[in-house]
Amino acid sequence: MAAGARKDPLATYNAKRDFKKTAEPAGKRQSSPEGNRFIVQKHAATRLHWDFRLEVDGVLKSWAVTKGPSLDPEDKRLAVRTEDHPMSYAEFEGTIPKGEYGGGTVMLWDKGTWDPIPGKSAKDIEDGHLHFVLHGERMKGEWLLVRMKPRPGEKRENWLLRKIDDKHAGGAGDLVERALSSVLTGRSMAEIAADKKASHSLKGKKGEVFAAEMEKAAAHNKRATKPAAKRSAGKPPKFAAPQLATLVDAVPAGNDWLHEIKFDGYRALVAVAGTEVRVYTRKGLDWTDKFGPLVQAVTALDLPPALIDGEITAPGKDGNPSFSALQAELKRGHGSQKSHMDFHAFDLLSLNGEDLKALPQIERKERLEALLAQAEPPIRVADHVIGAGEKLYAAMCQAGMEGIISKRIDTPYRGTRTKSWVKVKCTRRQEFVVIGWTQSSAKARPFASLFLAQHEGNTLVYKGKVGTGFDTETLADLAARMKPLARDTPAAEVPRIEARGGHWIEPELVAEIAFAEMTAANEPGGGRVRHGSFLGLRSDKPAKAVKPEKAQPAPAPEPTVRISNRDRVIFPESGQTKGQLADYYAAVVPLMLPHMAGRPISLVRCPQGRAKKCFFQKHDSGMFGKDVHQVPIREKDGGHEDYIYVEDSAGILACVQMGTIEFHGWGSHAIEVEAPDRMVFDLDPDEGLDWTHVKQAAFDLRDRLTELGLTSFAMVSGGKGVHVVVPLTPGHDWEAHKDFSKRFAEAMSLAEPDRFVATLSKAKRKGKIFIDYLRNQRGSTAVMPYSARARDGAPVAVPITWDELENVESAHEWSIADSTELIARARRKDLKGWGFAAQNLPAA
Repeated sequence: MAAGARKDPLATYNAKRDFKKTAEPAGKRQSSPEGNRFIVQKHAATRLHWDFRLEVDGVLKSWAVTKGPSLDPEDKRLAVRTEDHPMSYAEFEGTIPKGEYGGGTVMLWDKGTWDPIPGKSAKDIEDGHLHFVLHGERMKGEWLLVRMKPRPGEKRENWLLRKIDDKHAGGAGDLVERALSSVLTGRSMAEIAADKKASHSLKGKKGEVFAAEMEKAAAHNKRATKPAAKRSAGKPPKFAAPQLATLVDAVPAGNDWLHEIKFDGYRALVAVAGTEVRVYTRKGLDWTDKFGPLVQAVTALDLPPALIDGEITAPGKDGNPSFSALQAELKRGHGSQKSHMDFHAFDLLSLNGEDLKALPQIERKERLEALLAQAEPPIRVADHVIGAGEKLYAAMCQAGMEGIISKRIDTPYRGTRTKSWVKVKCTRRQEFVVIGWTQSSAKARPFASLFLAQHEGNTLVYKGKVGTGFDTETLADLAARMKPLARDTPAAEVPRIEARGGHWIEPELVAEIAFAEMTAANEPGGGRVRHGSFLGLRSDKPAKAVKPEKAQPAPAPEPTVRISNRDRVIFPESGQTKGQLADYYAAVVPLMLPHMAGRPISLVRCPQGRAKKCFFQKHDSGMFGKDVHQVPIREKDGGHEDYIYVEDSAGILACVQMGTIEFHGWGSHAIEVEAPDRMVFDLDPDEGLDWTHVKQAAFDLRDRLTELGLTSFAMVSGGKGVHVVVPLTPGHDWEAHKDFSKRFAEAMSLAEPDRFVATLSKAKRKGKIFIDYLRNQRGSTAVMPYSARARDGAPVAVPITWDELENVESAHEWSIADSTELIARARRKDLKGWGFAAQNLPAA
């Protein structure tokens, strides 16, 4: 009988199981209270896969998705139809004894409800397709299941599972590579497998006895559940003064700048630790109660302690963020569940107790994208482009947006107004203090216009009137706010002819005004708002802080490091020169800095080219110039040596000018050198070992790390191997860092001694892959992402996705000639946040 036959939907399931042995429940048809549940169970059986199950007619229709679901609409994941499962299996998590059908570790990886799209139904499954919507904790939005045309003699049903391109779509590895814990208990696969009480024998148990055993299993999993407080330990960080942007008259040029949309809303800093969330204004006011739905959305992410900078907006009638729309949302009541507010996160100031403000802008943005990889609207990460700021500015102005913010990629976060953040506006708008109003001739209108002023030094200076932009509700609200502020004289000097019929108020209300221009200050009646329109009141800024904002010249491009002897051939086999190497590094600086800036580094210098004498250099007393910095680090003998680190493009190019080809970095930052935050396993194959063996070894390491609940990333080294990179939250010392990596490498070599070795001994490495964990001890380094290598052909170390690794043909597939391709691919969704994850070193 075909799987899913309606006469006896559980016949195949029951036939395959000996219920005197297995811990799975015997099949019994029943419906859930919702009637439309879906679950996904991560199943480490003979081969790791994800069991995708939809409730239909009291059973779970099931597919085994071999690679797991992908958020990338371009990915069509094989989903093999399996027998229907009983509903009582819907929240099973534990182990099935080896040798039995389905033996292995089972994790409840996702759960929720599903619905067919309008006009479709579950009956479509029998016709070989299903278009549906998921409402899960991890899988959301529209999906499609389509049966492939069966081949002659094929017994199993092969289907394809694909994500539909909607607001929940993302990169290929965003789900299975980063979602590594149970939605039921918060445990990793390794923790579930190690739980000896997670296997429940059901030999001969039926009816009430079976139900009692299921309750016992559920009770055990409840006890085994990791408390949320442990997963998100700590308190929300304290408020920190936000960085502010300087108004300029043009978009700064060059790859040293990233550009974001300037959102028309309220600046907000969100402090979070699990279920504790605080929302602060730019002046440090606690406005948590005003943004209830947003707070709930942040709470649902269960984030570690973090301080996130961003903007709260609401869409206007045209769909663009609108300050007026946001004001209206707040007036309707912050507790409204119909709120249309969004939070656009654009910076990360601290994470897990680590102060990130000293890190370069681009690294903070990468860490933010990694932290919020699973976030969904109304929580968004603000997109950015590097270079090409003029194009973004033109597009924003054409779309009716306010403008753009440009930020230097290599600068730290400073809680003041700086020129490393600049704003370029499409329209003129500023904040003004309301000092009075004029009477309206229309009885239904409480006032005709508002008198405006701004502080210039210690003096409040009159700046004209605004009489448009008010609707009936706004007029009434403003009139009510101004009434108790009445005073006899104007707070600023208003010309007599303009002051006639004026009613004056204390200078406490701050209004945002859009206008065509300010009249020339040196003309009679100058310095006034022309064609102004009221946008809304700003209660997040005190009146005393309202000053004129005058556009300054855009920052000039930073002077570049002069590269001498540009025509000197550095790579004799392929002919690339010192100038071409410098041009490569200048282009990929935005890709390198998130991983290298601020880390102590060692340089491979080849002043006469790679074919001649090359040497490592890690100490410097100033010979590289002012752009290459030094940090004193304690040595084993108790003394201190100055180690090199760089912070920006000038530092990188200064090193290249001095003959540097390769950059190798520590596993920690100079600001906290004793707190490692990056673990690297370098897979170094014996001579002659096929590349496919190296790739499979990388996948095996990834799978073992995944079982431990650790997200890892792949990088082809530019040499002959693969680096498996494990980002970690600082909080452990070098001894624990090295000990974990050593035990992990040795466990891999003990499990498969014919494939792996964890010792430097050349004699023991013949025909094997050395898992080099020694890069994880204090003072050791690993090649940095996008570093060139001093090898034939000028290859480059390149971050890749795990999906890409399957098709990469060598560890040196890219060279310094491929900077344009590398920059383009780094913008892809599946590479955003590469190399960053908020995760802790597992306990010993």
